[in-house]
Amino acid sequence: MQSKGVVKLIAILLVIACVYQLSFSFITRGVEKDAVEYAAAFDESEQASREAYYLDSIQNKPVLNFLGKKFTYKECKEKEVNLGLDLKGGMNVMLEIEVQDLVKSLAGDSQNDPAFIEAMERANAALKAGTNDYIGEFAKAYAEVSNGAPLAAIFVSPDRQDITPNSTDDEVVKVLKAETDAAIAASFNILRSRIDHFGVTQPNIQRMPNSNRIMVELPGVKEPERVRKLLQGSASLEFWEVYDAQEILPILAEADALIKQAAEEAAPVEETVEEVAAEEKASDLVAEVAASEEAAEEETVSRFSREENPLFSLLDPTYAGGCIVGTAVAADMPMINEYLARPEVKSLLPADLSLNWGVKGEDYFGGRFALYALRSIDGKPAMDGSAVSTAQENYSQNGSSAEVNLMMNSNGASQWAQLTAQNVGRPIAIVLDGLVYSAPNVQNKIEGGSSVITGNFTIQEAQDLANVLKSGKVPAPARIIQDQVVGPSLGQESINAGLLSFALAFFLVLLYMGLFYKTAGWMADLALLLNIFLLMGVLVSFGAVLTLPGIAGIVLTMGMAVDANVIIYERIKEELRAGKGIALAIKDGFSNAYSAIIDGQLTTIITGIVLFVFGNGPVQGFATTLVIGILTSLFCAIFITRMLIEWVVNKWGSISFSRSWSENWLANVKFDFIGKRKSSYILSGSLIVLSIISLAVLGLNTGVEFTGGRTYVVRFDQNVSVENVRGALEQALVSDDATRSSLEVKQFGGENQVRIITQYKYDDTSEETTAQVDALLYEALKGFYSYEISLDGFTSTQDDVNGIISSEKIGPAIAKDMLFSAFYAVFFSLIAIGLYITIRFKRWQWALGATSALAHNAFLVIGIFSMLYHVMPFALEVNQAFIAAILTIIGYSINDTVVIFDRIREFITLYPKRAMSENINKAICSTLSRTMNTSGTTIVTLLAMFILGGENLRGFIFALLLGVVIGTYSSVFVATPIAYDILRRSDKDVK
Repeated sequence: MQSKGVVKLIAILLVIACVYQLSFSFITRGVEKDAVEYAAAFDESEQASREAYYLDSIQNKPVLNFLGKKFTYKECKEKEVNLGLDLKGGMNVMLEIEVQDLVKSLAGDSQNDPAFIEAMERANAALKAGTNDYIGEFAKAYAEVSNGAPLAAIFVSPDRQDITPNSTDDEVVKVLKAETDAAIAASFNILRSRIDHFGVTQPNIQRMPNSNRIMVELPGVKEPERVRKLLQGSASLEFWEVYDAQEILPILAEADALIKQAAEEAAPVEETVEEVAAEEKASDLVAEVAASEEAAEEETVSRFSREENPLFSLLDPTYAGGCIVGTAVAADMPMINEYLARPEVKSLLPADLSLNWGVKGEDYFGGRFALYALRSIDGKPAMDGSAVSTAQENYSQNGSSAEVNLMMNSNGASQWAQLTAQNVGRPIAIVLDGLVYSAPNVQNKIEGGSSVITGNFTIQEAQDLANVLKSGKVPAPARIIQDQVVGPSLGQESINAGLLSFALAFFLVLLYMGLFYKTAGWMADLALLLNIFLLMGVLVSFGAVLTLPGIAGIVLTMGMAVDANVIIYERIKEELRAGKGIALAIKDGFSNAYSAIIDGQLTTIITGIVLFVFGNGPVQGFATTLVIGILTSLFCAIFITRMLIEWVVNKWGSISFSRSWSENWLANVKFDFIGKRKSSYILSGSLIVLSIISLAVLGLNTGVEFTGGRTYVVRFDQNVSVENVRGALEQALVSDDATRSSLEVKQFGGENQVRIITQYKYDDTSEETTAQVDALLYEALKGFYSYEISLDGFTSTQDDVNGIISSEKIGPAIAKDMLFSAFYAVFFSLIAIGLYITIRFKRWQWALGATSALAHNAFLVIGIFSMLYHVMPFALEVNQAFIAAILTIIGYSINDTVVIFDRIREFITLYPKRAMSENINKAICSTLSRTMNTSGTTIVTLLAMFILGGENLRGFIFALLLGVVIGTYSSVFVATPIAYDILRRSDKDVK
């Protein structure tokens, strides 16, 4: 192999890069283990808070030194392996911004216009039907019901300059869409701020493209009700007068002395042995983490003696000035709030003083949060956000920084003039949700309502502030339309099941290759080990989230990774049987295998990309893992395996590619596949007819992702009867019209767990209805516990491992979106693969044969799911994961088919005078060994996942198993015969 040095260099660089990426995960695990050890020395009731306190206290402390560069715990945490909610536990929420409320607000007094009301009703109906263009639907409906009246008549206002009586409908629609985007951006910033202050590690918040939706992932959350209230609460924008820090600091000094005195008076005469041990352990652990910085060490150690620390040990007055009275790290903020809330401290503070934290840690303060001293007027802020007309970010005149142009409405302009006149030379604080976003100084009295806010902003910071200011202008509340809760215990079980199945599958694949291909097989195993290492490193470097389907993707990748090695080894064995020497056989074997390997893997990558584009959440995790795994597999199989094989040959002069029993396995098969194609057509046709009948009579077990509804996994402390649970729920979940809602109850894992699916009030996704359904479940099921479980214990995993350990809620609109996305995913994957085959093989007949077989495979899997979902002991549910399985089946099947087509193309070139049917038969026979070996390793890995991978994956893996078996069959007996028959009809010379 040429360029061995380059390959070695690339491999070494990749390994170093992966070690770098994965080292952060090892470090954070070590720090978190130290935190657990520290917390274990305290009472059980305190351990969770002590652990969190330990981690918060070392957020900004160096814990890793990589080649001279130091990384803090916070930086390491941001770079570690991200676990999905199904592995870590937590909450996934999809919120939709209520654009209709925004439109109503902008309409002002025109809200009562009959044409406006009718247009809103039509637009709302279109929204429920799944439209993403609410403004466009509203404008269209208004034009119809108002007989062409201009939209501007509804939205024109003295406070707006962008809509005039002469504005066209298109101009008004453009302004409304801009307002919608601004409202969504403001909501995004508000949600991000709330989540940052909620104390969640590694939250993920994304605005979904081309929609009014925001997706929020909160790992480790144990209080879903609190999260729902937090995310759906109304934003409150306010403008506050402020105190000067010098007015407040002397009072805080008195409070500091008072707190210290109270701590000394309350301190016990001597500490207990446990307390001493706890404090010593805390000091030892913190010292170990921060040993490189003595000052940081002393500061961190001191924080753990909470009651002995006076106020100013936590609230640093170093940066006090203006209206800022001090700064603090995030870990100390709760303790400071506790101190300031004490009655004896509050009695010292002015009655009109409000101490509010800044929205984020500032780099200028070393990442600390500032505490602002605000002054109320009669217990209220000076102004509220309803006074704002608009806000816009711009660059300053000299272009050196960004600024924000703020415009008040007609009512707010006079208030703003009065407020700025009273505070010339002093700051005015801009507060949202109780957090200070900015406190600009007033230069002079501002009349006319137009202001410019400066402050060395970047354009992004100015945009964020403008969005905050606009958030108080119009109401655009966020409503939860989908949420999923996974308890930490279920997440840990998923990790255990995933790792166990991964280890077993990995071992079986390594053993399979070593036993079948002898020395060359063991070399492929070494390449596979490197492949897994590189795969994990690349996943982390891309910031990909590892989910349970992602682990399944890794396992499936292992099964498919050996496919390239199998193709290469079978070609080398053919060259050896032809009498070539070992060196030439290796060279020609690799060269002749490249075409089939690249074609096969590229078609699988196509399906992975389609899956990523149209999927979401765990499905995207599966697609990411699959695509990256294929790329790393190609590198390892083509380059690393060859380098290892040539190293063995150079060192020992030869290498074995088979054992005596596997040397000629399936090498001399002679079978007339084309001649028997009618039998395969009859078999496939019969299965298709049975599938059609089953789909017509039994239908499919469609998951709530496509129908809308609520799903719960409930754990009991003892075994329960599914029938008894179903009976209790049927009595409880009765709709208003006295008809029972759709209800499904199945055992989920052990006999003490059930999965409940219901469409009871699924179209009402409000927090109140969710709480009502949870309460109905509690009342129906509490009698199945051997102890008296509380409602809070049943609905939260914070204090009780039993109860609802996982839940999911999907509204009808998002369910319809998911259904369309699933259809598009399958459709476009077939189109993309068909186009690729047409281009690559230069004849559309091959593409039609391949895509027909793929459609055949997908339909049969769907049909078998329809036939069996009533009788299988596990859930055969058609959901997003099932669609992922279908697309994976398509990718796997086309990989197999392309390998056969590639060999047919080769035989046609080598033997142009042979009949087409003979070339096809010989090509299929020559690839049988590869087909069976690849299918065998894939089935082995999938069986390991099916048996040990946990209940969540069982239906998904079952679909993949069916797909591998059906795909292997169709590649040989369906795709090639169909292509042959089409070629024969379109070309009379084909025989």
